[in-house]
Parts: sequence; C-alpha cells; structure tokens
Amino acid sequence: MNNQRLTIPKLKKMKQDRIPVTMITAYDFPSAKLAEEAGVDIILVGDSLGNVVLGYETTVPVTLDDMVYHSRAVARGAQHTFIVTDLPFLTYHGSIDQTLRNAARIMQEGHANAVKMEGGADICLAVDACVKAGVPVLGHIGLTPQSVNRIGGYRIQGKDEQDAKRLLEDAKALERAGAFAVVLELVTEQVAEYISRELTIPTIGIGAGRGCDGQVLVFHDVVRYASPYYEKRFVKTYADVGGIIRQGISQYVKEVKDRSFPAEDHVFAAADTVAESLYGGGGNHANEETANSGERGAHTAK
Repeated sequence: MNNQRLTIPKLKKMKQDRIPVTMITAYDFPSAKLAEEAGVDIILVGDSLGNVVLGYETTVPVTLDDMVYHSRAVARGAQHTFIVTDLPFLTYHGSIDQTLRNAARIMQEGHANAVKMEGGADICLAVDACVKAGVPVLGHIGLTPQSVNRIGGYRIQGKDEQDAKRLLEDAKALERAGAFAVVLELVTEQVAEYISRELTIPTIGIGAGRGCDGQVLVFHDVVRYASPYYEKRFVKTYADVGGIIRQGISQYVKEVKDRSFPAEDHVFAAADTVAESLYGGGGNHANEETANSGERGAHTAK
C-alpha cells in the first residue's frame, strides 16, 4: 500500500512518463479499504452504485444524498488514496450557483478529492466554474450512463468519422475548461488512442481499448460480486467472490438446519453455580408455584 496520496501534478507526470493509471470504483468502507490495500491510484465513487449496490436499472435515480453518503464511507476506508466522486444526474446542469453548491457537498460532506461530470462541450461552463472555485474535475465522455435514455441504451461510441470528431472536440473542450483527466467509456480503440495522443491530460478508459493512459473498472465486475452476473466483453474477472459468498452462506444455512452450528467451539460456558441457580433453584421455585396454585384451586372449589 502506498501511503502517499496521488496528486493531480503527479497524475499528469504519469502520462508524460507513460506510467498507466489504475482506477477502480468503491462504494463503502470495506471495498475502499481493500482497493487501497491493493494499491490502486484512484478510487471512483461512481453513481454506478445505483446499479450494483442500490438495485436500480440505471444511474438516473441516484441522488446527491446517495453520493455524499457513500463517498464519506469510502473516504473513511481509503485515507491515503485520491478519491473522485460522481456528481449524479442533473446536479450540474442548472445554475452555476447550484452546481457549485452540489460540488461543495461532495467535497465537504463526502470528503472527496475531486468530482466527476459526464458530458463534453455542453458542460464546460460548469467544469470551468468548479475548477476556478478550487474543485478538481474529472471529465467523462463516450458512453455517458446518465444520458442512457437519450442515447438509446449502452452503445459503442466513435464507430464513424462524425462521432469520432465529436468525441475529440468534447475531450479538447474539457481540457480547455480545466478538467485534470477524462474518462473514455465504450469508445472504439482507435478513436480512444487518438484522443489520448491529442490531449495533454490523462485519459482513463473503460471499454476503450489499450491506448488510454489508464484503466477503470467497476469493483463488482473485477471480483464478480453479483447475482446473477452478466458477462461484459470489456471486463476481465480477477476473482469470483460471488460464488464463494453464495457457497459460504449455503453451508451456514445447512448447518443451522441440521444443528451442527453452533458447535462446542462456538459457545460460552457459565460457572457451575450459575447453571445450578438457573436450573436447580428455578426448578424448585416453579414446583412451589405449581403446588401453591393447586392449593388455591382447592380452596376455591370449597
């Protein structure tokens, strides 16, 4: 574990030195703790928590309160790691004042080191305002899950020349607005590699091929922590904790049912005098109560 938190100047130098950036999502204290111990450079508290933690079909229902709550838990678990937290759906598309207030909550209450915003040229005024106010911003273009209802699903981006040019323009606009890096999601490899060469800030890919300056994946995909788990072409599974968890709980249920748990090793013994008090004295007291009750019944019958 590296006890030196990554900084934005260090991140930009990693691009210059061609050192890949590692990022993974985390949504609570234990996942953040494990990610930090594993040595990731950046933890993303993504609004993907709506899908993998809260059970929503999209990220749209995720609220600012949700993000603050989970970001705060992650910050407690990863005190030496650079933490980026998503601004959720429609929290940075209104007035600049409202955007700044929302970003302030993520930083002050959620204890994040930066925020992430989805969009290109259309959000650059908000990005610029946040950066000038001292809030570092990570951009996010390509597939933008908050816009899934508008773009018609989870579709690959950058498949034709027009789309490729749009993505490049958006990436450059974010760079000019002051974003310290840009996530490229589900972008064709050739386009993502070209954008990465054209920018002076790092690109972090997810389903965007091998030419990006770094990679990000969802925690639950990396360790297959889901049921059912849906395969994704751009994901490599490194552990199957879901299967191990299911097997462990199933064994627990079996042993409780057949009374093999708790076993002798799992119980605590009281002193013999306590047992005598509970069973011996308690039993005599119960017999006395029964006898007295019988006598009262006999008197009543008379």
